[in-house]
Amino acid sequence: MSTAAATARPGEVLADLLPASRVRDAALVLGGAAFTGLAAQISVPVPGSPVPVTGQTLAVLLVGTALGAGRGFLSLALYALAGIAGVPWFADGTSGAAAPSFGYILGMILASTVVGALARRGADRTALRTAGAMLLGEAIIYAIGVPYLALAVDLSASDAIALGLTPFLIGDALKAALAMGALPTAWKLINR
Repeated sequence: MSTAAATARPGEVLADLLPASRVRDAALVLGGAAFTGLAAQISVPVPGSPVPVTGQTLAVLLVGTALGAGRGFLSLALYALAGIAGVPWFADGTSGAAAPSFGYILGMILASTVVGALARRGADRTALRTAGAMLLGEAIIYAIGVPYLALAVDLSASDAIALGLTPFLIGDALKAALAMGALPTAWKLINR
């Protein structure tokens, strides 16, 4: 990589530091979708909930911040569409739009886009700003996923929150902490 390509400028996300081309963008979009699908296979069931804890949320937020809003959106849209078409890369190797957890996947598309836009404004450059972006991204995922869960399984709002939000808060805080360390560290290494 040339020195010019490795120097971060305002308005860039990590992926922008690679030499620009359509092939690069296509590979990043495909890679982001595949990374999310692999992370979804890290899955721990939550007793009583139809939604497992997965590595998917962390992947989605990292994809959005590293790729930016446009490529992040395309990665997660590809992930969702391929999963609907039968690629078994949703949590636990599932696919299709009928799962009660599909609302979270829809939320992930929007969350990746929003954190990508924030990253373009420097939200991934410091730990505190990264934490804010990650928490906003997670809130977006839940804002779409929990109501979808309630409708899909015919739950009251309080039951949907108890089964689809509360058990995941500690894990999501840990995921945000990982991103808080990883993203600003990557920028520091690049800017040396």
